Amino acid sequence: MTQFDLTDDQRQIFEMAQKFTADEITPHAAEWDEKHIFPVDTIRQAAELGFGAIYVSEESGGIGLGRLEAALIMEAMAYGCPSTSAFISIHNMCAWMIDRFGDDALKEKYLPSLIPMEKMASYCLTEPSSGSDASALKTKAVLDGDHYVVSGSKAFISGGGENEIYIVMTRTGEPGPKGITALVIEKDMEGVSFGANEKKLGWHSQPTAQVNLDNVRVPVSNRLGGEGEGFRMAMMGLDGGRLNIGACSLGGAQRCLDEAINYTKERHQFGKAIADFQNTQFMLADMETELQAARTLLYAAAVKVTENAPDKTKFAAMAKRLATDTGSSVVDRALQLHGGYGYLQDYPIERFWRDLRVHSILEGTNQVMRLIVSREMLRQ
Repeated sequence: MTQFDLTDDQRQIFEMAQKFTADEITPHAAEWDEKHIFPVDTIRQAAELGFGAIYVSEESGGIGLGRLEAALIMEAMAYGCPSTSAFISIHNMCAWMIDRFGDDALKEKYLPSLIPMEKMASYCLTEPSSGSDASALKTKAVLDGDHYVVSGSKAFISGGGENEIYIVMTRTGEPGPKGITALVIEKDMEGVSFGANEKKLGWHSQPTAQVNLDNVRVPVSNRLGGEGEGFRMAMMGLDGGRLNIGACSLGGAQRCLDEAINYTKERHQFGKAIADFQNTQFMLADMETELQAARTLLYAAAVKVTENAPDKTKFAAMAKRLATDTGSSVVDRALQLHGGYGYLQDYPIERFWRDLRVHSILEGTNQVMRLIVSREMLRQ
C-alpha cells in the first residue's frame, strides 16, 4: 500500500476476488442462506486461487501475501456472502498458525491438505463458560508419555462437525494465559464428538457446533510451539482475524449501500424518485463517509499487522470495532431506505443485516476491543 492508496498489484488481487465473487458466490448466496447449504465446492474453488492460504508463506506452499491483501480478498467475497467469506477467513487463520508456529514435521503433515482446502480447519478458543474471558478456559491437556490426554468442550466453533482439523487452546499449566498450550486435533481421533448444528440468526452457509473432547490422545508432536505459548499465538491469530471480520463487514455494507443507491433511484414516492429527496441524499452521504473512514482505518491497521508494528494490536482492535459497528449501521440504514421491501427475503438486505450482526461479537466483542484500546492508551 502506498500512502493512502492501493498499489496496482493490490487492485488486481481485489479485482480477481471481485470477479470470483460475482461468478461463483453472489448468484448462489441467497439459496445457501435459505436452505442452510455449506458450499464446500465453491470454497475449494476459492482455494484454487490461493484463498485457502493467503498469508501462509510461499516456502510452505501458500501465496504469501500481507494482511491488507487478505482483507481485500475477504471484503470482495463478503460483497456476495459475508458468512462464506468469514468461514474462509477462519481457515486462513488456522493455516497461518500452523505455518507460523508449527515445526517442519507439523507443516508437512497438515499444510499440503489445508492449502487447497481438501481439509478445512477450525479455531477452538471459546468455551461454554469462557467467552470474553478467554484465558479462563478449562479444557485440560495432561501429558501422558508422548501424548496429551485432552478433555473439555469448545463452543460456537465454525466448521464444527464438518471440518477435519481443529486448533484447540488447552490448559496444560497454571491458571491464566501462561498455562495455555495450542494443539492440533483431528476430527477422527478417538474421543472427539460434536454437538448439534446451532440454529443461528445468520451465517447460515456455514455450520457451527460445540466440539467435545473426551480423553482424546493427541501426540506431543501436534503441539504448536512450546507449552504455555498458546495464548500468545491465539492473540496473534486474532489480530489478523479481527481485520478479516472487519473487512467482511466492509464488503457486506458496501453491497447494501450499492443496493440502496439503485433502489432509491428506481423507487418513486410523492411524484419523484426517493433519491431526489434531500433526506435520502444526506443518509447516503453519511453512509458513504462512515464506510470510507472505517475502510481507511482497517487498511492502515492491516499494514501495521503485516509489518509487526508495536501498536498493531491496538490498531487491529480499533479497526475491527469501527468497521463492524459501521457495517451494521450502514446495512440497517440501507434496509430503512428500502422500506417494507428491505424486510423481505426477496431483497438481499435482510440477509446482510442478519449476517453482519455477529461480527461485533466474534473475534473478541466490540466491548473487549474498547478494553484493548483503552489499556494501550493508559499504558503509555
